Amino acid sequence: MNTNTNVIDDITNDISKVTVSAGNVICGSCTDTSSEQKILEHTKSDKISADAFDCSSTVSNTNKDICGTDAEICANCGKEGASNTCNKCKQVKYCNAACKKRHRSKHKKECEEHLRRAAELLKEEIRRAAELHDLELFKTPPQQEEECPICFLLLPNLVSGSRYQSCCGKTICCGCIHAMETICPFCRTPTPDTDEESRERLQGRMKVNDDEAIHIIAGYYSIGLCGLAQNYTKALELWQQAAELGHVKAYYNIGCVYQRGNGVSRDMIEAVYYWGLGAIKGDADARYNLGICESKQGNPERAIKHYIIAVEGGDNASLKKIQYFYSNGYATKDVYTKALRVYQTYLDKVKSNQRDEAAAAREDCSYIE
Repeated sequence: MNTNTNVIDDITNDISKVTVSAGNVICGSCTDTSSEQKILEHTKSDKISADAFDCSSTVSNTNKDICGTDAEICANCGKEGASNTCNKCKQVKYCNAACKKRHRSKHKKECEEHLRRAAELLKEEIRRAAELHDLELFKTPPQQEEECPICFLLLPNLVSGSRYQSCCGKTICCGCIHAMETICPFCRTPTPDTDEESRERLQGRMKVNDDEAIHIIAGYYSIGLCGLAQNYTKALELWQQAAELGHVKAYYNIGCVYQRGNGVSRDMIEAVYYWGLGAIKGDADARYNLGICESKQGNPERAIKHYIIAVEGGDNASLKKIQYFYSNGYATKDVYTKALRVYQTYLDKVKSNQRDEAAAAREDCSYIE
C-alpha cells in the first residue's frame, strides 16, 4: 500500500463540489472538527440519560419519614433536614459546611468511585449512541428514483439534467424540455417570458406547499436572483420549510448554509448534522460532503463507504474520489470495480438519444459528467 503521508492532505485540493442552480448552494470542503465534536455530530439527536449519573451501588442518604415524605439525613451526624450537597458526586447531603468537612475523608473513596462509574456509564451511552447512528447512516438509503413524466426514464442526478415546471409542478428531463422549448411538455403552458412571470408562478406553487417551488425560491433568495434581493435568513427559513415537507436536497443546502456561515454563525457540527439527515434520506451531494469530512479527519474507510453510496445515486465526483483512493492504495481493486459497475448501472438508467441531443445542443442541458 502506498503510505504517502500527503495523500489525505492532497484530497482537499479538488474537493469543491459546485452545483450550478438557483435551488442549490455552492459548497466546498469543510474544516476539521475535534474528536469531541465528532461524537456530538453523530449523537446530536440522542439525549444522554440522566441514569448515567446514578450508580445503584451508591448508598443514598434519603429516608422516608413516618408520614411518607422524603427526609434528607446528614451523612456525618445523622440528623434530618440536611441540604448541603457534596459538590462532586451530588449523592450525599450534610447539615452544613462543618459536617461536610468532617466527613470528607470518609466520603472521599465512595465519591471518587461514584464519579468513575458515572463517567464509564456516560462513555458507554455515547459509544452506543454513535454505533446506532452509524447503523442508520451507512445503511442503503432510499434512492431518489423519480422518473420523467414524459419519457418515463430516470431523472438524472445532475441538476442541469432536468427542470422544474412552475406551471404544473412537474420535473421534466432535459431531453423532453429541449424537444418542446416554447411550451411545457406536460401541460402545454407557454414558457414564461420574464423573471417576474416565472417568480409569480413559483410563488403560486408555494401557496399549495409545493416543496420544490419553495426550495427554488430559497435558492433565489440565497443568491439574489429573479428580482429577489439576497436574503440569507429568508433562504434558510424556506429551505427548512421545504425540508419539513420532504424535500431531501433542502437538508444539503441547510448544511451548506452552516458550513459557509451565510447569515448564521459558521458551525460545522450543524453542517454535518444536516448533511447526515440528507444522506440518510438519499441525497448524493450531502453524502459526498460527509465523505470529504471523513477524508479530512483521516478516516478513508468511512469516506469510501459514503462515496460508494453516493455513486449509487449517480454522483460522478464520488466515483473520482474512489478512483483517487484506489490509485493511492486506500481502496482495493474490488471496491473500485464495484463503484464502476454501480455507476454504469446508473448511466444505463438515465441515458437516451434525446437527452444526448439536448446536451449536445445546449450546455444547460448536460445530464452526465
